[in-house]
Amino acid sequence: MDVPVALDPLASQPVPPLAVQRPVTQTAPVIFASPHSGRHYAPDFLAAARLDPLALRRSEDSFVDELFAAAPGCGAPLLAATFPRAYCDANREPWELDPGMFADPLPPWVNTTSARVGAGLGTIARVVASGESIYRTKLPFAEAERRVQRYWQPFHDTLSALIEGTRATFGGCLLVDCHSMPSQTQGRTGRAVDFVLGDAHGTACTPRAIRFVERALTDLGYVVRRNDPYAGGFITRHYGRPRERVHALQIEIARELYMDEARIERLDRFAAVQRDITQLVEMLVREAPALIAG
Repeated sequence: MDVPVALDPLASQPVPPLAVQRPVTQTAPVIFASPHSGRHYAPDFLAAARLDPLALRRSEDSFVDELFAAAPGCGAPLLAATFPRAYCDANREPWELDPGMFADPLPPWVNTTSARVGAGLGTIARVVASGESIYRTKLPFAEAERRVQRYWQPFHDTLSALIEGTRATFGGCLLVDCHSMPSQTQGRTGRAVDFVLGDAHGTACTPRAIRFVERALTDLGYVVRRNDPYAGGFITRHYGRPRERVHALQIEIARELYMDEARIERLDRFAAVQRDITQLVEMLVREAPALIAG
């Protein structure tokens, strides 16, 4: 498939909209996906935005793809979007759009009423995570069509193919949807929550998988919560079909564990968190066949 490209303003070479790191041989029914860690900002997007690049980057799940970078070496593919979430959100339905953002009327089949649209965080976001408006002027609907076709669709075509290939080879699949979260969520003890695991309240994956990940992270010393406030977005809910032997689990990592959220920079303890994530990846790859059996 020919893959369209966007230009990275920090590099002279074109950048594909997604990156797939495949193991030499896939040895387990596990796929890792990072739909929000893309950081290649097209010049036309920067020109249309009223915000500076640092403000735009605050919508990213910065460096999450790097935290899970060990996956291919452990025998599992890692799919990452390279386009930024503020430009096109791969963790939304393809057509969740705010009509107030567009200069022309939207077709009747567009979803204009979802909670994500109401928050300004549809497929084409109106605001960044901090709530600031992104654009100087309204967009033509044709621009939304272009982004969905050139960025959203290739990401999901690739993810669907990975899932179907994994299920065909191993009889089932566990999709780990990897994200980060602002570091403001407090647990019952008052200590900040380090990880939130989302399985759409038990509908997107086997209970064995979420219990296993919860126990593994707790044993590593982290505070873990389930489904609150993040139960899983479009990817988890759309692809998680346990009756069809496809299980999806969303993992949200508190950004303060590994990065300076204001400067979008890795902290010194990034390497330690990455080692813990690598250990989790190794355990999942080893145990996944048993976790999704039956």
